[in-house]
Amino acid sequence: MKIGVISYWFPPEPAFIPGCLAEELADRGHEVRVLTGFPNHPTGQVYPGYRQRWRHQSTDGGVSIRRVPTYASHDGTAARRAARQLTYAMSSALAAPGFLSGVDALYVYFPPAGAYAAAALLRLLRRVPAVVHVQDIWPEGVTPPGEAGRDGSGGFTSGLLSRTMRAIYRSAAGIAVISPSMRDVVVERGADPDRVRVVLNWTDERLFRPMGTTPAARRAIGHRGHTTVMHAGTMGPFQRVDTAVRAAAAVNGKVDLDLVLVGSGSEEQQSRRLAEELGATNVRFLGWRPPAEMADLYAAAEYQLVLLRDLPALRGAVPAKLQAALSAGAPVVASAGGDTADLVERARAGLSCPPEDWQALADRFALAAVIPSTARAEMAQRARDSYLSRMSLRTGVDQMEQMLAEAASSRRRH
Repeated sequence: MKIGVISYWFPPEPAFIPGCLAEELADRGHEVRVLTGFPNHPTGQVYPGYRQRWRHQSTDGGVSIRRVPTYASHDGTAARRAARQLTYAMSSALAAPGFLSGVDALYVYFPPAGAYAAAALLRLLRRVPAVVHVQDIWPEGVTPPGEAGRDGSGGFTSGLLSRTMRAIYRSAAGIAVISPSMRDVVVERGADPDRVRVVLNWTDERLFRPMGTTPAARRAIGHRGHTTVMHAGTMGPFQRVDTAVRAAAAVNGKVDLDLVLVGSGSEEQQSRRLAEELGATNVRFLGWRPPAEMADLYAAAEYQLVLLRDLPALRGAVPAKLQAALSAGAPVVASAGGDTADLVERARAGLSCPPEDWQALADRFALAAVIPSTARAEMAQRARDSYLSRMSLRTGVDQMEQMLAEAASSRRRH
């Protein structure tokens, strides 16, 4: 097949879902063309070695890549987020008829909604079918709590996005969602149930794999012989890291357990202040670390922590941190509801408790500290086995390849 990949993010940005998919499809003999922007995430600055211009095409591992100019900014305001996405929507739509001419089907990594603009144009002009890979429910899953209703424009924007999403769900030839609960929401919002399939995300398997613990990695996380729970990733409004800080403070001095937080985000400073106020000497903040270091750091901790807010839009969310932990063979402590907790419990790969309940999480921390090492090793093996059987790159690409083939076949029939 000739397959077009449309993605707002793409390597060298940390975008392993569309990146690994394009590479694997090319390895399987398909002709793959990627339409994306110039790399600038997460700093908002275009990466060294790149300069935004209209005609920029390259080949990487058998994948043809066309990059189009976009407004690049790290500013998180709604206006600048909209500017980034609208400029990509316009420039990708202008480039699509030429660069993606002759493709049999399109894969659209979603969100943002603007990524569908090029697909919508090709559907109108040439009846090219698109398979949309939905990562978040818009607008709820990407709007910080409270922001949508902060003023009149927020409500208008939310309504406009909701209508846009319903139109996309109805027009897509296929929709892949990342959890069973998300499937229910997408169908309720207008998608044909026969076109929607659950395709659990994979992780970057070149980075996240079982590793032996090294003295250097233990020193890097400040391991002091206590059971160590690590939260690696964003510290923002959808995680509520304060819940973990309060839980760790509650068991401080009662059990030998440390909480290590790797990463950054809008709530990092607030959480640092809280740890100091609570006298939580068993909480350490390591700041951001390069992705290439993370597998070693994972292996140096006894558990990986997955946090999600108690919000309806997040009950169908499965954060990328979970796949990374399972692929690395790391036992998980999940302070989350919905599909995330269900995946951990079904795999028997760790412990879970309701989201945003620091007392329940403190109980899980205390239990984690006394679980024997042999039982933890069994959890780790079940975590790895669950990833390989349900979430691996091979499993996911098999499913996406089939959906793209079916979309291309439906076009030929009509």
